[in-house]
Amino acid sequence: MNRLHTRCRNTRSAERGFTLVEILIVISLIAFIGTLTVTNLMGRYNEGKQKGSMIIMKQLQTAMDDYYRSCNHYPTTAQGGLEALITKPAVAPDCRNYDPSGFLKDKRVPKDGWEHDFIYVNEDGSSKYTLKSLGADGKEGGDGYDKDLDVNDPN
Repeated sequence: MNRLHTRCRNTRSAERGFTLVEILIVISLIAFIGTLTVTNLMGRYNEGKQKGSMIIMKQLQTAMDDYYRSCNHYPTTAQGGLEALITKPAVAPDCRNYDPSGFLKDKRVPKDGWEHDFIYVNEDGSSKYTLKSLGADGKEGGDGYDKDLDVNDPN
C-alpha cells in the first residue's frame, strides 16, 4: 500500500504545470525579442523606401535625359514638369522631335516610396533642375527618414 501511495504522489508531482512566475518570464522574453525584431524591421522598411525613391529618381533623370536628346532642353515647370515625359507639352519651348509614345514606359509619373509626388522645378529648360522627394513626412526638411532626398545630392 505504501508503494501505491508513493506512486500516486509521484504521478501528481509529474503532472504539475508551470508556475505563474515561469509563465511571466517566458512572456516577457517573447515580448522583448518581438520588440527588437519589429524595431529592426521598421528601420529596414524605411531604409528600403529611401533607396527605392532614389532609384526611381535616377530612372526619372534618365527619362529626362532622353527628353533632352529629343527636344534639346529639359522639361520646364510651365510645361507641367514631369508630366511632359508622358504627354507632349503645349507650352513653349516647342519639342519637334517629341516621342509620340512619351518617355515613361508606364505612361504615368511614379511616386516616391511613401506615395508622395516628386518635386520637379526647372524654370528655363536648362540642365539645372531640382528633382527631389520630401521623405517620409512629405514636408520640406527633416532628419532621418523624413529627410528630403535630392537626385543631385544623393547624400
